[in-house]
Amino acid sequence: MKLPFGPGALVAAAFIGPGTVTACTLAGANFGYALIWALVFATAATMVLQDMAARLGIASGKGLGEALIAPGTPIVLKWLSVILVMAALALGNAAYEAGNLSGGALGAGAAFGLPETAQRSIVWALAGLAAAVILIGRYKLLERLLVGLVILMSLAFAGSLILVRPDIPKMFMGLRPSLPDGSLLTAIALIGTTIVPYNLFLHAASVREKWPGGGAEALRAASADTRASIGLGGLISILILSTAAASLFGSGMQIQGAADMAASLEPAYGPLARLLVGAGLLAAGLSSAVTAPIATAYAVCEVTGLRNRGHVFRGIAVAVLAIGTLVASLGLKPVNLILVAQVANGILLPIVAVFLIVTMNRKSILGEHVNGLWSNMLGGVVVLIASGFGLRLVLRAFGVWP
Repeated sequence: MKLPFGPGALVAAAFIGPGTVTACTLAGANFGYALIWALVFATAATMVLQDMAARLGIASGKGLGEALIAPGTPIVLKWLSVILVMAALALGNAAYEAGNLSGGALGAGAAFGLPETAQRSIVWALAGLAAAVILIGRYKLLERLLVGLVILMSLAFAGSLILVRPDIPKMFMGLRPSLPDGSLLTAIALIGTTIVPYNLFLHAASVREKWPGGGAEALRAASADTRASIGLGGLISILILSTAAASLFGSGMQIQGAADMAASLEPAYGPLARLLVGAGLLAAGLSSAVTAPIATAYAVCEVTGLRNRGHVFRGIAVAVLAIGTLVASLGLKPVNLILVAQVANGILLPIVAVFLIVTMNRKSILGEHVNGLWSNMLGGVVVLIASGFGLRLVLRAFGVWP
């Protein structure tokens, strides 16, 4: 049976990175199952925006970056879009790429019991694999690799959850919105790591690769793919949170991320638990290490008018990967880059979300495939939430919000 996964799997692979794994681990360890509702909400909101991005790519043949600079867009918005894409994606993803590679290396070390001295070698090995995928440049290879990594994450974290024997009734109680004392910032982090601006560029561009001819059948397939892939990504996040809740909540252990969780599980649940959590973190790091440079290349090429996937595209992607590899292997802290990226992402997210909804109502671009009332209402709610996250990113970058 053919799996219903396609370009949406790239999006799922992108947002289930080391940052998301860490946020889910800390949420479960500190607040038990209480914040599962936040992940369910974030998954639904991501489906709404990503479905629009996919429909834009298929129905118009344009990527989101191309739509941002299309004729009819105010000149101020065009230039603002270019500046923000360069700052949020070109600079930001280069800085965050170091975290993807480091997180993947920590996962490999935890899974296979490797010493800390092997960290740099693992980073370079992961970077080499990611570079090979980017340089080969075949969409089908990329899709199959990332679908495989998403499935690996699903199996790894599902297996770890089974080993730690969760409290099923309490898991379902976590679907009821509540905010235990001190959990607000964690809930915001869970939602913020799921709704990611660069995934909108990645999705709109990748559906053109998958279904270049467009048409009604392609739209139906893309919609099904989005629901299945983003839904599976949200499920993976819930599995991670629940594993941490079942094994660590109330234990008093100091946990910084999934690598610590993997190490702490072994005494009680055996080496298989460590292997599963470590393998899941490794897959999360590698998948994001591949998708972040590709998403950056799509966005930069589109807003600068370089749509074709040629040497420029690969050069941009490899440059992002190279910077991240250098930072990760040297153990540097790219504080200034991340500061700029946080501010730019905070501004870019609500702008791109608003622009996406406005574009999805332009018959000159989408014809009969424009948004309906329900899509616009859901999109409006997501935009309000995205604006709140954007404001938080900006305030946090300047030290106003912890």
